[in-house]
Amino acid sequence: MIRSDDTGKLILRLALGILILLHGIAKLSSGVGFISGQLTANGLPGALAYLVFVGEILAPVLLIAGIYTRPAAWIVVINMLVAIWLVHTKDLFVIGKQGGWALELQGMFLFAALAVAFMGAGRFSVGGTGGRYN
Repeated sequence: MIRSDDTGKLILRLALGILILLHGIAKLSSGVGFISGQLTANGLPGALAYLVFVGEILAPVLLIAGIYTRPAAWIVVINMLVAIWLVHTKDLFVIGKQGGWALELQGMFLFAALAVAFMGAGRFSVGGTGGRYN
């Protein structure tokens, strides 16, 4: 039973980490101008946009490796909450054309990160199960 729990944690960590990392890699090439504009429009300093690299590059790499997994997952949670607030608030209660929630991707990232934050990395990680941050 423990082995299957750890395998499930590994699969969830890898899926979340890889999929969020792809968004971060895209932002490395396209820049953070859009995010900076959204922050400025909401009365916040545009320079905060660079924190997206923490949430979409550093945190996913830590999730994939299983190092400081819980803090990394919380960073992804915060990243997703900010993304929903800045860009997707109008879609919070919208059902899409195919019948799913308009924010299902963002929701899956958010709730998967919450699950990892509470469950930890599992045995199949660089950090192992011994550390309190994993």
